Amino acid sequence: MKKERQVHRKSLLEWGQQQPETVVISGDLTSACEADGFAEAYPDRFINMGMMEQNMIGFAAGLAREGLVPLVHTFGVFMYRRALDQVEMSVSYADLPVRMFGFLPGVTTPGGPSHQATNDVAVLRSLPNMSVVEVGDAADIESLYSIARSVSGPLYVRMLRGEVSRIFDAPFVLNRARILSAGTDIALLTSGVCTEEALRATDLIRDAGMSIAHLHVTTLKPFDDPTLFDAISNCRLGVITMENHTTIGGLGSCVADVMSTGGIGRRLIKIGLNDQYLQGASAPYLMKNYCMGAESLIAAVESLSGQRLGITPEQLADAMVSDFVGENQVEAL
Repeated sequence: MKKERQVHRKSLLEWGQQQPETVVISGDLTSACEADGFAEAYPDRFINMGMMEQNMIGFAAGLAREGLVPLVHTFGVFMYRRALDQVEMSVSYADLPVRMFGFLPGVTTPGGPSHQATNDVAVLRSLPNMSVVEVGDAADIESLYSIARSVSGPLYVRMLRGEVSRIFDAPFVLNRARILSAGTDIALLTSGVCTEEALRATDLIRDAGMSIAHLHVTTLKPFDDPTLFDAISNCRLGVITMENHTTIGGLGSCVADVMSTGGIGRRLIKIGLNDQYLQGASAPYLMKNYCMGAESLIAAVESLSGQRLGITPEQLADAMVSDFVGENQVEAL
């Protein structure tokens, strides 16, 4: 699978060129959030507000009221934890077109609980007027410009940085899942980096005789995509969700809501962080040790089907999609 570096940095430069009313705001994390290229190219449209996230959100709301398009950059935890009141009262309540880019979701940083956003989707999708999307590859990131232009109110983007895989060729469409495969036994819905993790196992699961419909979900609010409803309705054995987030309030909860309101009587297994905080370690280590990875997907399929698939750890290791440097890494904030 092809890897690309600093996709958002490149995309942001194009954004600035195409939309002159764009203003990028940083919470003293300019290069860490890949906004440094924009700052160099358009210094008159860039503001570093320092470690003052509450003021930053309020300021962004003011810019939006004046007809500008503020793109707020910081780590996700600082956006929805430190500035939640401002996000809700100044941005969401006012229904302003502020675009908030929250970096370092869940296992994507070894920085520990102080830097890992693990319940941001649950918190922010509960706000009226707020749209929520989560990118999972380079094409998703490159799609954000057109997506942001189609959203009239506030938008929260669960962002990736650094080295990002390219899984898809075409851009994503708001509130439309990408279909990776069709199947009738199990519906698998994945989001963010968990889509790449799931791809380690899906071919092996099919080889073991299971028919699996795999969908990559980018839009977490709104969440009324008929593609998802059809996949969930047509699966014979049950539904599995897989997310880099707590199982409370994220993708799994979105799917549970759809299943209950639609009267879909299937089993649902939610793979994600189970009501706890992550420690600081590499993504593969965290996914495996917190039961969020490909091994857990195989176990969930076995639970729904009632049969052993016979997939060995060696087969999963051979199917590793991405490389990493050892099980424990130094913090890279």
